[in-house]
Amino acid sequence: MSLFKARDWWSTILGEKEEFDQGCLCVADVDNSGSGQDKVIVGSYKGYLRIFNPHPVKPGDEVQPEDLLLEVQLREPILQVEVGKFVSGTEGLHLAVLHCRKLCVYAVSGTQGNVDHGNQYQIKLMYEHNLQRTACNMTYGPFGGVKGRDLICIQSMDGMLMLFEQESYAFGRFLPGFLLPGPLAYSSRTDSFITVSSCQQVESYKYQVLAFATDADERQDTEQQKLSSGKRLAVDWVLNIGEQALDICVVSFNQGVSSVFVLGERNFFCLKDNGQIRFMKKLDYSPSCFIPYCSVQEGAINTLIANHSKMLNVYQDVTLKWATQLPCIPVSVKVANFQDLKGVIVTLSDDGHLQCSYLGTDPSLFQAPKVDSREINYEEMNAEMKELQKIIREATKTQDVLPESEKQRDVTVTAEVSPDLDEESQATDSEVKAGAVPSVTVKITIQSRVTAQKPSLAVCVQAPLAVTCDQFVFDDLEPDSSETVVLSVFLKENCSPSELEGTCMVSYNIPTGIPRVAQCNFSLPLKLICFPAQPSKAANHKLTIDTNKPPVSFVTMFPDFVDPSEGDQANALGFEFLTGSKTTLLASKTSQRYRIQSDQLEDLWLVTKELIHRLEIHFKKQNCKDFACTFSGSIPLQEYFELIDRHFELRLNAEKFRELLSERAVQFRAIERRLLTRFKDKTPAPLQHLDTLLEGTFREVIALADAAEENQANMFQAFAKLKSATHLVIMLISLWQKLSTDQVAILEATFLPLAEDTQELGWEETVDAAVSYLLRTCLSKSSKEQALTLSSQLSMPKDTSRLKKNITLFCDRLAKGGRLSLSTDSAAQQAAVMPGGCATIPESDLEERTIIPGSTAMFSSNGQITKQKSKP
Repeated sequence: MSLFKARDWWSTILGEKEEFDQGCLCVADVDNSGSGQDKVIVGSYKGYLRIFNPHPVKPGDEVQPEDLLLEVQLREPILQVEVGKFVSGTEGLHLAVLHCRKLCVYAVSGTQGNVDHGNQYQIKLMYEHNLQRTACNMTYGPFGGVKGRDLICIQSMDGMLMLFEQESYAFGRFLPGFLLPGPLAYSSRTDSFITVSSCQQVESYKYQVLAFATDADERQDTEQQKLSSGKRLAVDWVLNIGEQALDICVVSFNQGVSSVFVLGERNFFCLKDNGQIRFMKKLDYSPSCFIPYCSVQEGAINTLIANHSKMLNVYQDVTLKWATQLPCIPVSVKVANFQDLKGVIVTLSDDGHLQCSYLGTDPSLFQAPKVDSREINYEEMNAEMKELQKIIREATKTQDVLPESEKQRDVTVTAEVSPDLDEESQATDSEVKAGAVPSVTVKITIQSRVTAQKPSLAVCVQAPLAVTCDQFVFDDLEPDSSETVVLSVFLKENCSPSELEGTCMVSYNIPTGIPRVAQCNFSLPLKLICFPAQPSKAANHKLTIDTNKPPVSFVTMFPDFVDPSEGDQANALGFEFLTGSKTTLLASKTSQRYRIQSDQLEDLWLVTKELIHRLEIHFKKQNCKDFACTFSGSIPLQEYFELIDRHFELRLNAEKFRELLSERAVQFRAIERRLLTRFKDKTPAPLQHLDTLLEGTFREVIALADAAEENQANMFQAFAKLKSATHLVIMLISLWQKLSTDQVAILEATFLPLAEDTQELGWEETVDAAVSYLLRTCLSKSSKEQALTLSSQLSMPKDTSRLKKNITLFCDRLAKGGRLSLSTDSAAQQAAVMPGGCATIPESDLEERTIIPGSTAMFSSNGQITKQKSKP
């Protein structure tokens, strides 16, 4: 038990699933009993009005039925309750209830009971005002210095102050520069209204200025305002506090001094009547509500400030005097007097926990029990220690990330791709120029073994592919239940994707509140982005894949692309992509080889990947475990470098467009300032063709923006082509050098580090850094290369010459027997792996070589670099 815990004097829970806020609590002698004992008035957003008279037999007792004097349900939500002299002809206290579109004033009266059931209380409607605008909050007081009665001021959601002289409506005024409503308070000493605007300024408006300002109902355009008789609403004083305010309270415990207290999000302010800061306190917590009250010390004011850590702090000016723990987070706090017990703290939480407490301490009465003295058995302790160490060793051997009980996932997600394309395409807003863009259906099923709270499904495919719907939100899943959604995938952009894969991810909370994620991947069919076409004999780019098994008929491997009527004689197959390019697949009749050819290097990737994938599936069904594919040709680095240069050129163009746009925007704003100065000048002056210059600059900005947008689209397509070519180069290197799965993973992480390309972090500098790291670690020739340090900051290079040299050197090191590894002892491993009779090419000689335009740099399987001069 905490020593500094609020002593519970009386508490109760209001209703079920009701909501409360700052203005829903009020304490006053609302029934005019004359005993000086306050009643607790509470209104809820569900429209319930309750009045309590707490009087426990002893502190901490449960609430008694007679403590609830009145409970009535009104038809509208209750925003705020206040008690004051709101009825003319009497100085008795009445209850004002603010609804969204109505203000009601009630008289609360009690009838003494004649039997044991006690007194009976009831409310009587004295008058009501129907509001033309939605209300936010209200304040009351003797506006204009009236005696013996209180007037009401209501602030609407659109910034209008509506003032009511009890049963009649007085006038309405709009606050200048209004955006969002803030807290509102009235200072009787200065006869002014104080609020905090959305500009984070404390503003004060005199009542007399409001009364003589232009009527809100007559606020029209400037010509109408000039004809009206009112004056413009002017602010009395303004103070910038630099943050939003939670509440405002005006107190005057001394006749000569009045203070304005403002509770901000991180600071607590005390202001004088004229807006000057008397003192302020920086809070190291997030406050929720506050209330100032009279201090026993002369000239000081005590303040209760509650925060979201369930703490209630007591300050005397800026000095913390006491801190106490509360059972909940209060949204409103008051100080009341009950049964000769003065200064009871009344708090209300947003879920209806109403508590009356007082400050004090609870001494700890716990005493540690005596420990029975017993002899220590060292043999049993050693046996237990060995058993525990054995359990620890067994647990560390498994290397499981999740415990044994969580190996079976609580929620599983599966994706089933339809084997056939949709009969009616679901493609929408596709930019593909083909006549009909096909789509394929994906059925996603979520199964839950336990209760899954707030599950949401996200489906992701890489651009230029798109889905008809990528976000789904479900209700809570019960144990052993499932949810199924159906969506379609199609090609949206006018370029071929680099991958035909997608990801489904489900995020949810288990009953203990811990977030969890389940995901699965799915593969899309090749016929989604291409269709059968006539094979082509001539092509610019050709690849040959060798196998160790006889060639397989295309009718068996590609039944969805080959007409069955052709039989086993079909040894050539054509693919035409939706973007218009074509790729041809040839199978040798005499050797165990397959040739893939196309006019574009990037178009070879998906067909080559699909060929190898279907070959592996075919021989796996035949229980053939020694099937392997190899590549004995030359790696087309020069064609690959052309794609890199094209992508980098578009990046440079994007940077130039950005600089030109910045220059034209500065010029446009400068011309605008000149024109505004001319237009505001009382004496007309010639424009000196500034308007013509402004129009010309505007057209340049629009033209540059269009060009930048077109360049961005071209760069997206270039990056998609570059990724496809990069996948192809990685596959060829892995088949060429027979790399393991781990080495292929390192290769993919090196050349495919980014899912998206941006100006701040581009593909060229990222790959250059990764390749340079491998050249200085696992592919290094000496310890001197390992000692070289790499730049820690990535920036856009001036050209791609260094990147192309590093990629060429990277392939050369692999050809000499180098192996990819992330181990720190890569130099020693490399020395052991390098063949002894292989003479390495000096790096300086390699870097000095220049690639002749029009030539093709190739790596053959024997590790030699060859150059072929193109014929003119």
